[in-house]
Amino acid sequence: MPALLEASGISKSFPGVRALHEVAFSVNPGEVVAVLGENGAGKSTLMKILAGVQEPDAGQIRLEGRAVRIRSVGEALSHGIALIHQELNLATNLGIGANLFLGREPTRRGLVDERKIAERSRELLARVGLDLDPATLVAELSIGRRQLIEIAKALSVDARLLIMDEPTSSLSQGEADRLFGVVKDLRASGVAILYISHRLGEIVEMADRVVVLRDGRNAGELAKGGIDHDRMVSLMVGRDLSQFYVHSPHPAGEVALSVEGLCSPAHPGRPLSFQLRAGEVVGIAGLVGAGRTELLECLFGIAPAVAGRISVAGRPCRIGHPRAAIAAGLALVPEDRKQQGLILDMAVGENLSLASLSRDSRGGLLDSAAERRLSAEMTERLRIRTPSARQVVRHLSGGNQQKVVLGKWLAMRPQVLLLDEPTRGIDIGAKREIYALIEELARQGVAILFVSSELEEIIGMSDRALVMHEGRIAGELAREALGEEAIMRLATGRSEAA
Repeated sequence: MPALLEASGISKSFPGVRALHEVAFSVNPGEVVAVLGENGAGKSTLMKILAGVQEPDAGQIRLEGRAVRIRSVGEALSHGIALIHQELNLATNLGIGANLFLGREPTRRGLVDERKIAERSRELLARVGLDLDPATLVAELSIGRRQLIEIAKALSVDARLLIMDEPTSSLSQGEADRLFGVVKDLRASGVAILYISHRLGEIVEMADRVVVLRDGRNAGELAKGGIDHDRMVSLMVGRDLSQFYVHSPHPAGEVALSVEGLCSPAHPGRPLSFQLRAGEVVGIAGLVGAGRTELLECLFGIAPAVAGRISVAGRPCRIGHPRAAIAAGLALVPEDRKQQGLILDMAVGENLSLASLSRDSRGGLLDSAAERRLSAEMTERLRIRTPSARQVVRHLSGGNQQKVVLGKWLAMRPQVLLLDEPTRGIDIGAKREIYALIEELARQGVAILFVSSELEEIIGMSDRALVMHEGRIAGELAREALGEEAIMRLATGRSEAA
């Protein structure tokens, strides 16, 4: 049988940028094909071409052996191709059923047939493992359930090929596991899936085949038996990354942060005590809901502590607001850079100078020369890939957006840097650059406390790790004791001691 979809010679250029050059790949019915590559490798452009969002400059697309031209999203849907964006496209003020059939409502005697919508919605929801009332407002659903609603919406148009772009980037582990189950069921029913993810562990688990892009070209392909982390990384970056984590332990300095009996509003009965020394990198591990983000928000004054003491460089601090935390020498890079770390419609230079406005202002007016100097310094230091400091930050890749958030705080020369999921949603190359920056800051004496859900990251970058379980520190692991089994034992509450 011919492939469900076969693309050959696909090329696409934008002013000054060649996004794709003669890319070729195929996907068969009931097959999960992962498409990998660093940010800028051409993955998104290729997916948009298949989904009718953009047209290629050259190349051919065949469906079941027949050449087709896909000029719009509507044409793609008519061929059974549906793209599920990373940023979900649901009307949260409408019910589930209304979203599933928005713009395609069945009618009866000239009126919307609500009964048919409800019946068909229940069938689609059952197919993705959800037992919900079709009248339920989407606003009331978790991100994980909304992701499944998007899949049900695609199935409502009889999609034969689902394109899933970073489907688990905002999901808890439980929600991700449910999604994986749905993907496996769809594969068993003959639906083909193109799967994009920066989480390589997911690819090993889910993919039947891996197609890797690098600089807009085919870089290689891996079959089921040959899919592993090192091979995927090597194809993506074109070199062996045996030294991927660049951390090298070195003697720590004086105590930079001391926390005694700290209780966050989320876990008022679970006091936390620990110390962090200058030049030390300490990871915080734990399962979703363990209280890791709540700890960082408490330290930074977003959710002031209900009890306990905080000292920075030996000085007791009362941190009831982020302004107090900044004045004490703390900085926080939040988990959600788009919502909490950046003003997306402002320029790179303006975002980089946000935290320094009071310092770089004269007589209440912004010192434009100081802002330009800061922007140039941080762009060069962090190797932020942008045409200019005037580029709107929403148009940068995820990795470069994360660098802008880091640069904003590094301009303040913090003593303690708090990082919440610092490499979430960025590609393998950008991750390595972030790791190198963390190492550089530690050598300069900055104390770094970081939360990560990737155990490899905790193990690779930490001098030691604090493992949280249900709002408390379940144990501490020295670098030589760090391992996935030891971390998970503490994270699941199966052991009280390191």
